[in-house]
Amino acid sequence: MPIFTAPDGTALAYHVRGEGEPLVVLPGGPMRASEYLGDLGGLAAHRRLILLDLRGTGGSAAPADPATYRCDRQVEDVEALRAHLGLERMDVLAHSAGGSLAMLHAARHPRRVNRLVLVTAIPWALGRPATAQERLAAARLREAEPWFATAFPAFEAWVTGAAGEDIDSETVDAFFYGRWDDTARAHAAAADQQTNDDAGDRFHDPAAYDPPALRAALAHVDIPVLVLAGEVDGGPRPDLARLVADAFPHAEFAVQPGAAHYPWLDDPKWFTARTEAFLTGTGTGLRPPTAG
Repeated sequence: MPIFTAPDGTALAYHVRGEGEPLVVLPGGPMRASEYLGDLGGLAAHRRLILLDLRGTGGSAAPADPATYRCDRQVEDVEALRAHLGLERMDVLAHSAGGSLAMLHAARHPRRVNRLVLVTAIPWALGRPATAQERLAAARLREAEPWFATAFPAFEAWVTGAAGEDIDSETVDAFFYGRWDDTARAHAAAADQQTNDDAGDRFHDPAAYDPPALRAALAHVDIPVLVLAGEVDGGPRPDLARLVADAFPHAEFAVQPGAAHYPWLDDPKWFTARTEAFLTGTGTGLRPPTAG
């Protein structure tokens, strides 16, 4: 497990899977160890995945200052990884909460990113979290599922805060997967041990974000961007994910049919083909900008 040092001296780890051109991967959670990403549905067959464990997760050390768990405070961790890898520019894929980190990094270091993929990313950094109403509307799309009648009341109680601490997490978890099968159950069951809850509570500190300033900065980030949403995901719903695409001047927007929050599990072939087509430029008229 390779280690590098963040600007504040924190030892950070990353994991390498696959061969080929490097793709730096930022996990969500928030603050879940990158292990949950696996090989991104087989994307490692096409790319050398560089999966970062954010500070205080997985193999990365906890920082001396817990305030540095804040999303904006981790931007320089991403930049330190790029420098450690010896990349002038890098392709980046970010999932879920990692999308806010990727957007902040691209805004601060626009000439260090080549192509950017944002997967089921709620636009927290743009001042627009997913609402309870949006999550419930997406959940109702699953009415035909055999587990819906039992699961929906628990999910509604969780979304509205009525459940308090008394919550059946497995019942709620079903709505985050397009297919609630044994693979999804195992993936969801691992979340607690992979997630740093204290760090996650700090990650989305409102002080981390300045939405008007970020929108202004991203309007000048002249790189190809793919924003990928899941058709039945509630956080974000496709309409909310589209706001992320709208923040960039050169963004593609794609909705994966039948997918929820972890689309590489729901349909690995679709996810891998769409993502790799974008990264190679074969699925779009956009080409990587020249360095400079």
